[in-house]
Amino acid sequence: MKIISKYYPHLLAILGFVLVSLIYFYPVLQGKQIYQSDIAQYTGMAKEQNDFRAKEKEEPFWTNSAFGGMPTYQLGAKYPNDFVGDLDDVLRFLPRPADYLFLYFLGFYGLLLALRIDPLKAFFGALAFGFSTYLIIILGVGHNAKAHAIAYMPLVVAGVILVFRRKYVVGGLLTMIAGALEINANHFQMTYYLLFLLLIIGIYFLYKYIRQKDYKGILYAVGVFAAAGILAVGANATSLMATSEYTDFSMRGKSELSFNPDGSKNTTTSSMSYDYITEYSYGIAESLNLFAPRLFGGSNSEHLGDKSKVYEFISAQGANPEEAKGFTEAYAKTYWGAQPIVAAPAYIGAVVFFLCILALFNDKRKIKYAFLAGAIFSLLLSWGKNFPLMTDFFINYVPMYDKFRAVSSIQVILELCIPVLAIMGLQSFFKADKAEQWKSLKLSGAVSLGIIIVLFFAKSMFDFVGPYDAQMQQMFSQAQGSHSFGLDFVEALREDRRSMYNGDLLRSGILILVTAGLLWLHIKNKLSHTFAVILVGLFMIGDLFFIDKNYVDSSGFASAREINEPFQPTASDQQILRDTTQYRVYEIEGRLQARTSYFHKSLSGYSAVRPRRIEQLFDYQIAKNNLNVLNMLNTKYVIQVDEKGKEYPIINPDANGNAWFVKEVKFVDTPDEEMKALDKLDTKNQAVFNQKEFKNTIAKTYQKDSTATIVLNSYKPNHLKYTSNNSQKGLAVFSEIYYPKGWKATIDGKPADHFRVDYTLRAMEVPAGKHTIEFKFEPQVVKTGSTIALISSIFMLLLLIGGIYWENKRNKKEDSLEK
Repeated sequence: MKIISKYYPHLLAILGFVLVSLIYFYPVLQGKQIYQSDIAQYTGMAKEQNDFRAKEKEEPFWTNSAFGGMPTYQLGAKYPNDFVGDLDDVLRFLPRPADYLFLYFLGFYGLLLALRIDPLKAFFGALAFGFSTYLIIILGVGHNAKAHAIAYMPLVVAGVILVFRRKYVVGGLLTMIAGALEINANHFQMTYYLLFLLLIIGIYFLYKYIRQKDYKGILYAVGVFAAAGILAVGANATSLMATSEYTDFSMRGKSELSFNPDGSKNTTTSSMSYDYITEYSYGIAESLNLFAPRLFGGSNSEHLGDKSKVYEFISAQGANPEEAKGFTEAYAKTYWGAQPIVAAPAYIGAVVFFLCILALFNDKRKIKYAFLAGAIFSLLLSWGKNFPLMTDFFINYVPMYDKFRAVSSIQVILELCIPVLAIMGLQSFFKADKAEQWKSLKLSGAVSLGIIIVLFFAKSMFDFVGPYDAQMQQMFSQAQGSHSFGLDFVEALREDRRSMYNGDLLRSGILILVTAGLLWLHIKNKLSHTFAVILVGLFMIGDLFFIDKNYVDSSGFASAREINEPFQPTASDQQILRDTTQYRVYEIEGRLQARTSYFHKSLSGYSAVRPRRIEQLFDYQIAKNNLNVLNMLNTKYVIQVDEKGKEYPIINPDANGNAWFVKEVKFVDTPDEEMKALDKLDTKNQAVFNQKEFKNTIAKTYQKDSTATIVLNSYKPNHLKYTSNNSQKGLAVFSEIYYPKGWKATIDGKPADHFRVDYTLRAMEVPAGKHTIEFKFEPQVVKTGSTIALISSIFMLLLLIGGIYWENKRNKKEDSLEK
């Protein structure tokens, strides 16, 4: 009975998380799945890999269906000995995306328990964290890896705090397991941001230790973190090592070229430009969305109803209700912030904001300043190019910061810290005496409502003009032949934005007043402690729940078949698929999408870590209509769109094929010269070779017999087999992407050297006569990493068993002493 009474609140909380997750995403109970745009793109990218796995019962680790060819390390490759992944599968037992929502709740609940929050408040706090609008919207669009990594962040923080509080066994084990799960989620940008928060928390505790002169405690903590970190990393060694190996090959690696496509000097030290890194920078004033969701118009897809000024305006022009509704939905873009695309405002909740302010006045624990510092730090960095003083420093001097884009996403740290502070504030309020409760409530109310009132009267400082308003004004004025039409439309739209601004400020103000009123009623003994917590919790969650439903609801769900087969073949696809040879397809209008990859071996694709050199071929050559480059990539079909918007395929009779022999080699010394040589290269007869990078001894010219052939006889993404027949020794070029880590070549079963030519392709010298040439992708990094993962997992299991035994023994000893 004692064990049951000890754990039943937590079991009830977990059951509650399951129910809430399923209720919010209730269509999953009907067998439906949510349509996630990014996951649809992933499905296209991973189609060849997944089909191969299903048929061959093994991993290819390479796909030719995207960007001409790339490793599958960031496409959901399954590695041997991934026991951490198996544990993660157990925790994510609910249907997607309810599984990620459940993980949000579970992880944050664990953090609040580590902060000694009681179960009821921790339950509501976990719901508040999970329903933070940004965390819900990333589930809606399919940023699953990001959601996955965010979900485990709180548990890592919990483990770190427990270790610093000298709970070395429990804290160390939690840090080890949560850290391993965090890394396994495979979103290194989120994990990287988490390290900033851990550093801030570490500095806070280090300061405490030094003040207490507890240098032994510092050594113990460092030792525990070192052991936990090494094992967490080791258990994920395959993924980490493979990703590290590929990073330099991807567009996240440093560019070798010293000039830009327009010929100007390349001054960046990264393949990603400053503008690309900071494209998604949160507006400074836009940060007010954190406690009033639609101050800047909400999202790019807000729906204004028939009470809006835009609807009234277009109705007054003679449009019928259906026409007015369609016009309003199509053109009334209410978002007027500075970001290019916003799926939803990053709203953490008005009640959460108020309780956070309450914590600053009421909670006596100094750790609140660590979470406050984490929140402020992430907010400042989320401003990106709008706060260049800090952003430029981090891009130029902080290791790896320039490897990630969408800097606004660092606000996930704020979205973790503010709910922590809110629940700390709620708990400390009920522990304070009446005088302190009344004082902190007055101060918190004054600050929170004061901000609301100031913003209400400060609205005249904003013009409510969006970045595309002038463009729409000109478009409508020209279309209607009236300057006033476009002007009046934009003014109506601005009025709707003002209404949203006023309405959401009023809404947040009312929620803060209600929350403060409930706490005041408790002070007056009109509400019990428990009842007050439940009511505050319901208002806190209800606030977020109804805002979230504006952006992710049941309308986004479809049948499993529609989700699993997100693309249907067009007439062009069907025509191309009649060709059963091996070739590539280039869809001009869809270069950065994965639809083409779903059906063909494509030059297109959807990935933030696409291969750098193929990206450069597009920017420096293909964008300038260099057909020879398309030919060398064996681009047999090009999908174009006619004047009426109808797509059609064009067969390219000049595609070089799967492999060919060349007559001449152009020797160059630098990547710049490689790229420039492609400008006028006859790729069928010539090849460009960087003699400084590759030390292979090859000739400048070769005899190319007209009867010489090299044919692809067998194709698998990770195993290519050719037959060559040539009366002379020749230099064979293959229309396959050169990747130095893992591809092994043989001629007649004997190892053979191959190297890069034409900036991206593979080549090798082939002796005279008839030969069998094979390329096999057997990445050593996978073999080495999986061995390390196995050893690390065994040590983790042994430590876990030992830790449980130790804790049980200690608890029994404490129980016997109590008796």
